[in-house]
Amino acid sequence: MHLKPGPRNLITDVPGLKVGNAQNDTLKSGTTVLVGDAPMVASCHVMGGAPGTRETDLLAPDKTVAAVDALVLSGGSAFGLDACSGVMDGLHADGRGFEVGPVRVPIVPGAIVFDLLNGGDKDWRDTPYRTLGLSAYRAADVDFEIGSVGGGTGALTGAEKGGLGSASFRAGAFTVGALVIANPVGTVTTPGGRHFWAAPYEVENEFGGMGPDLAVLGGAIPHSAKLAEAHSGENTTIAIVATDAPLTKAQCHRLAVAAHDGMARAIVPSHTPFDGDLVFTASTGDATGVDEVTLVTLGHAAATCLARAIARGVFEATSAPGDVLPCWQDRG
Repeated sequence: MHLKPGPRNLITDVPGLKVGNAQNDTLKSGTTVLVGDAPMVASCHVMGGAPGTRETDLLAPDKTVAAVDALVLSGGSAFGLDACSGVMDGLHADGRGFEVGPVRVPIVPGAIVFDLLNGGDKDWRDTPYRTLGLSAYRAADVDFEIGSVGGGTGALTGAEKGGLGSASFRAGAFTVGALVIANPVGTVTTPGGRHFWAAPYEVENEFGGMGPDLAVLGGAIPHSAKLAEAHSGENTTIAIVATDAPLTKAQCHRLAVAAHDGMARAIVPSHTPFDGDLVFTASTGDATGVDEVTLVTLGHAAATCLARAIARGVFEATSAPGDVLPCWQDRG
């Protein structure tokens, strides 16, 4: 089956989804939120050793809550989990949420990356992430920027600035998209700094068209400033893969597992003890389920989308005063 990107090459090519970003450039941090026009079937899978999460237990296939209203990817380490509260505030004001008698409770799982040592001013008095979460929710639209924006504002990889990335594919009758904050302990580029590990999966020069690095031989771990410092918990790549296929909650979990292959294709090394690598899955379908062959196809599309999205986030990152690492665009 031929996979072709959607018209935006963003996760919002999946019908019924919007993405909002909010950031503080002095802080060098921010928040990104994915919102569904209606509640979304969702699950997640964690493969990193140092995750920071909120409301992820209820996403297990055997848990009661069947759908979520939004998903949050944020900077700020544990402080950033408060962005979910801001998104809840916005959803509540709009009358959305899980019905419990006369009460509606918005369901907003989230995950964070560690970006507290990226050169930004973190000497806040009041934690800013609840406000950033609400602002991101209010900004949600089908068109949004990637790179050094939202939750990717202060992201760093092992060799250069990270960022917020997104990509999409049309897979048969369905659309699959990925949204990611690339902030790993590992590298997204090969040792020379110009080629992306994800190069074999690039579509239409979306991250520079440099092609694979023919000088790289397998086995060596590229230099990573983060890995050399080995500060536990100061990294993490977090992502959402979404589709309009009518996945069950269990199938959403299986898609999240498959999508982690995209991290391994785009980041070397990935899923380390120092990363909190996590993938959420969201389905805007009716949860009636798909056959196993279709699920395999969707898993392949999701993994490939995620690899591309990671590279796109780094490719689109831009420099700012006080940066501690260069951007890919500035390497010349």
